[in-house]
Amino acid sequence: MREHHQRVIKRLVDKFYDDPRYLGLIVGGSVAKGCAADDSDVDIILVACDSEYHKRYQSGDLLYFDDTLCDYPGGYVDGKVVDLQYLKDVADHGSEPARAAFDGAFLAYSHVDKLADILKHIPVYPEYDREAKLKAFYSQVLLLNWYVGEAERRHDNYLMTHASGELALFGMRLVLAYNRILYPYHKWVARAVECAEKKPEGFLELMNTMLEQPCKATAQAFTDSLTNFRDWGVSHPQAVVNFMQDREWNWRSGQPPLQDW
Repeated sequence: MREHHQRVIKRLVDKFYDDPRYLGLIVGGSVAKGCAADDSDVDIILVACDSEYHKRYQSGDLLYFDDTLCDYPGGYVDGKVVDLQYLKDVADHGSEPARAAFDGAFLAYSHVDKLADILKHIPVYPEYDREAKLKAFYSQVLLLNWYVGEAERRHDNYLMTHASGELALFGMRLVLAYNRILYPYHKWVARAVECAEKKPEGFLELMNTMLEQPCKATAQAFTDSLTNFRDWGVSHPQAVVNFMQDREWNWRSGQPPLQDW
């Protein structure tokens, strides 16, 4: 960690440690992950007491921003305010992006027993629905590949852009799930896939070719790389049903959009 980021974290601790409204301070983002640049901001999560969180929740004041604590060019502190129950909920049933936000995160201070233990259990891949995700994501790959072909046949630029982008996303999510790597949302997903040990040969190259030259042929090559990598246990008719249930009928079960699952 860079020295100027350490100085900012110390100033944050000095500012909040004795404030009874806040139970703890968590440092996350690129600083915690060890990939910060010189001018990276410091991402934090303030754990508020119940009364402070309720007050902020009612007013919608759940963000924290401060550009006065950083003594380096372009620096600022950016963060969120949560309650202790939020951390428990993320550890128990949080989405992958919610869990991934805590990857590498550490406590700057805590007034709560076992907060460190709760934090440790958050950035863990959820095994309970991994098999369902593998089948769901592969089903999306098959059907989105078909949509790319339809877009080419119809000369539909919007459909081509949308379908090829979604095909790339669900192909990457399939690889991440297979490797038990949390999906860190769009900003870092390609980097996460790059770190995945098990994936089709030339996977990212095929994906980038498809995105740069979206058409039926490049989409098929990308899809074939996944199909030939292993047997995902999904037939084409099953994929159609899965696609329908996860895309068109998910509102019936209250399931969130599949891309955020």
